[in-house]
Amino acid sequence: MKVLVSADIEGVAGVFHPEQTRPGNGEYEAARRWMTLEANAAIEGAFAGGATHVWVNDSHGGFRNLLPDLLDARAQIVLGKPRTLGMMAGLEYGAALVFMIGYHAMSQTRGILAHTINSFAFARVAFNGVELGEAGVYGALAEEYGARVALLSGDDGFAEETAPRFPHARFVVTKSATGHASGVTQAPASVREAIASAACEVVQQHLAAGHAPHATRTDAKPVDCELRVQTSALADLFCQWPTLTRVDAVTLRFRAASAEHAVRMLNCLSAMSFMLR
Repeated sequence: MKVLVSADIEGVAGVFHPEQTRPGNGEYEAARRWMTLEANAAIEGAFAGGATHVWVNDSHGGFRNLLPDLLDARAQIVLGKPRTLGMMAGLEYGAALVFMIGYHAMSQTRGILAHTINSFAFARVAFNGVELGEAGVYGALAEEYGARVALLSGDDGFAEETAPRFPHARFVVTKSATGHASGVTQAPASVREAIASAACEVVQQHLAAGHAPHATRTDAKPVDCELRVQTSALADLFCQWPTLTRVDAVTLRFRAASAEHAVRMLNCLSAMSFMLR
């Protein structure tokens, strides 16, 4: 039974301010430890439920935040970038279930530290006419690989936004948002307990239902992606890419052969945006 844990930081209990997500300060060091412990709770719960293989993907910023020496020694850790599948690296090993831990709401919503992939560059991302946050974008990639998104954690705005996209998944609410950088958090220890319990239960349910312990990749379908960027300068830059079509000053479109190719394009554009910082 194979499980992939994708761990971000903005949705972790106790994290509210951008400084907590940026290396080079004491607040970040505390937050990356909380992130690591929430990921560890998901790993431990998965193994308790019957998982035989667990990969944990560091899915924040430069993908070098998790503290490996605090994680369950049975797990394998995916670190560093660039990598083809981004926040879903590890799918290629056949994970049947995906856990999204510490995730956040999409750009331009009232969720805590809400953004989509790159807060400097992207204001809106839509696949086939449906606006998506990171969970939706990467959930489409997971499903293309035959995996099911079974457990998600983050603030209440994230849960409300994402629940219709994954109606059969379990959600652990880590905090309640009152603004972009404010809210009320659950105690980290109680959140970790809830994540571990939910992880154990969803793995048990998957096995009891007789589902396959590993995924088989499905046939990919084309994705029409519409991207709204933060400034016209970014649109000028991104439209140097010949396959992008400019709709207006800040809106672009492209067609991708699959969700994977759409994700790879978005990550390339995100990397390009650093030219304008």
